[in-house]
Amino acid sequence: MIFDELTKDNWVMFAMKHYDNPTSVTYEDFEEDLNRFKYIKRLFKRYDTSGELKTHLILNHIILMYNAFDDAATPLLFFKIEATYWPLLKAFLVFLNRLPESLNQEIDQECLKQLNLI
Repeated sequence: MIFDELTKDNWVMFAMKHYDNPTSVTYEDFEEDLNRFKYIKRLFKRYDTSGELKTHLILNHIILMYNAFDDAATPLLFFKIEATYWPLLKAFLVFLNRLPESLNQEIDQECLKQLNLI
């Protein structure tokens, strides 16, 4: 399967193709890793509504995503996270040195300041 563009129809296949988790032995393990996208989105929404940013928890989820999907985690994250939260996501990816140069604008500076305190 060729993945010129991620869509709702081919997103899971793209994730499966790039999934590499040696401790995962069942499809449920794969689904558990996919749920991390929901967790990240939920934590971004909480920050947006209440101002509470759980930097360590978000970092843990994103790092686990990169451990499981390697560089494919970047397009997967940008596809599953709404564009309104991209500045937050970009701040975390800049902190982890995972943001492609072409996307290096509109970064949430307040979030980046909190990350740099770690």
